[in-house]
Amino acid sequence: MVKLESAIALDIDGCIEPPLLEALATLDGRAPLLAGIARYHLGYAGRDLEPLDPRAVDRGKRMRPAVALLAAAAAGGDPESATPVAAALELLHNFTLIHDDVQDESPTRRHRPTVWTIWGIGQAINAGDALFAVAHLPLYRLPTMGAAADLTLRLLEAFDRMTIAIVEGQTLDLEFETRPDVSPDQYLGMIAGKTAAIVRFGAWAGALLGGADEMAAARWAEFGQALGIGFQIRDDLLGIWGEPDATGKAPADDVRRRKQSLPILMLRERLSTGDRDEVKALYAASNIDGPGVARVLDLLQRHGVRQDVETEISRYHDAAATALLEAARPGEIPARERLLAMVERLAIRTG
Repeated sequence: MVKLESAIALDIDGCIEPPLLEALATLDGRAPLLAGIARYHLGYAGRDLEPLDPRAVDRGKRMRPAVALLAAAAAGGDPESATPVAAALELLHNFTLIHDDVQDESPTRRHRPTVWTIWGIGQAINAGDALFAVAHLPLYRLPTMGAAADLTLRLLEAFDRMTIAIVEGQTLDLEFETRPDVSPDQYLGMIAGKTAAIVRFGAWAGALLGGADEMAAARWAEFGQALGIGFQIRDDLLGIWGEPDATGKAPADDVRRRKQSLPILMLRERLSTGDRDEVKALYAASNIDGPGVARVLDLLQRHGVRQDVETEISRYHDAAATALLEAARPGEIPARERLLAMVERLAIRTG
């Protein structure tokens, strides 16, 4: 068992991979392509479906499972008690990514071709659906890790409700792409579901499994919510101003793809009628060409949008740090310090 004192050196991959790989193995049935696609997306296989050295490919930040494990430790429990939840979150997150890549027509993910560009939209949907189902399997192991039956049922229901919030957020995100009247507040409400709900669940569930009472668990949920929203706003900034080598995407990719991210919504509120109509026309086209992208970037710079987006990122990460300090047990808690370091790192990440 991982002791609380060693949580500062907790190996996130080492904790989640046994239950994650066990769940993935259930796909090894009559359709080997299904398992192969899932393993490709998760970074365990190449496009030839042969196993890869895990050090040779980017498998993502695994921030969501880390939050669950460290919340359990910082709440006073053993982080291993939260490994089923952590593995389930990583699998569910990757289900959403496969479907998002189809809906957004994204050509790359983590510096590799996306599933749908290799095997087609239909098989990508199948792989995503399979990961959604597989994501539930680790949760059924919670009682073997010491979780009470009533807590297990509560977490299972909350897991599904969280998934509904994610899909609601994605639905709104797609709807917002065709609307010129979306406000920044509406957008923040949307990402509270699409992006933040899973982080909120991870922090809340991890804390409960670590022995937190209801009041403390609610504060942990607030921590996860603020961290998730700040994370998405940072993504919005990088989608416009990020370096391609770090993001794995083309420069100003979110502008080219006409994404109604927070910087664009903030810009719309600051434009004159003429400039607003110009931007509206650009975003009404099927895509934005090079000169159009340059024009939007120029307007963003002239109106100081990037600085204000960075202020919003800091505000949400500061709120996350405050909630964390109030939620965690008092005293010298290595897991709390590791979470604080995560908050600081995510606020300034470049990819």
